[in-house]
Amino acid sequence: MKRRQFIMLLGGTAAAWPLAARAQQERVRRVGVFMNFAPDDPAAQTRLTRFLQRLQELGWTEGRNLQVDVRWGAGDALRIRQAAAELVGLAPEVILSTGSPTTGPLLQATSTLPIVFVQVADPVGAGFIEQLAHPGGNATGFSNFEYEMSGKWLELLNQIAPKVRRVAVLRDPSVASGIGQLAAIQTAAASVTVKLAPITLGHADDIDRAVNGFAREPDGGMIVTAGGAGIVHRKLLIQLAAKHRLPAVYPDRVFVADGGLVGYGPDRLDQYPRAATYVDRILRGEKPADLPVQAPTKYELVINLKTAKALGLTVPDSVLARADEVIE
Repeated sequence: MKRRQFIMLLGGTAAAWPLAARAQQERVRRVGVFMNFAPDDPAAQTRLTRFLQRLQELGWTEGRNLQVDVRWGAGDALRIRQAAAELVGLAPEVILSTGSPTTGPLLQATSTLPIVFVQVADPVGAGFIEQLAHPGGNATGFSNFEYEMSGKWLELLNQIAPKVRRVAVLRDPSVASGIGQLAAIQTAAASVTVKLAPITLGHADDIDRAVNGFAREPDGGMIVTAGGAGIVHRKLLIQLAAKHRLPAVYPDRVFVADGGLVGYGPDRLDQYPRAATYVDRILRGEKPADLPVQAPTKYELVINLKTAKALGLTVPDSVLARADEVIE
């Protein structure tokens, strides 16, 4: 080979090195997101945005080095199973799952794809992981709370509406967290004079019928336990509480922002950027089995005084003093 041709070949090869390096650096990574919400739910969009914002801060940008596939469960069991199988079929490198109703079907669909869950009350009891410190399988993430905290909802209801003698407890018995939360509320009810009436969070028509039936008798109140079904049907639940003048306690501030009376629970929005850090670590080579499940770091009490006034209730100063947010 002539010297001039060799130099030109060497120069062309050298020029190609940076391009090859950039192509390797910008390899697109695939992340799945499974939301147990309707796609037009503003709360869902806010949580998804926080997750993606944190990923961008960590160096992952959609359209450059990240592809995000989102599926929506909307509280429908059949739709959730189908979407879980579809999402696993796309073979993302890691999946964000929101709650027990989506995490269970995902783990049935795959035992190898990494899963980072948020808003799961009892991942060990649900069989999602082996233990909190060392999950041991292909899933890890962020738990909601201990079941005992559910008793605080009844305590709050008793403080704000002491005349309540009957309490409808709306829960999803198809998931372990629904059963565990009801059991904790039943334990707390032993120390107060109230009668509990469990109501299944299922189809909207069934919820409407059950709450209407419960409200035929006086002195009623309502507790909505944590779970995807409650979030999906929250507008209906708030409307039913207002219609029948039922003081109600909810597990999430989004209920109160939409007109509910009181919300108490972990800051669920905070879990999404925290989950993004686990997704980042998995994309960079760590395994879910080695990442401990983390408990909530922030709880919040939110009160809607406008709703309290409409119900003829005066929120005690002792409760207002503990509130993180008061909506007027």
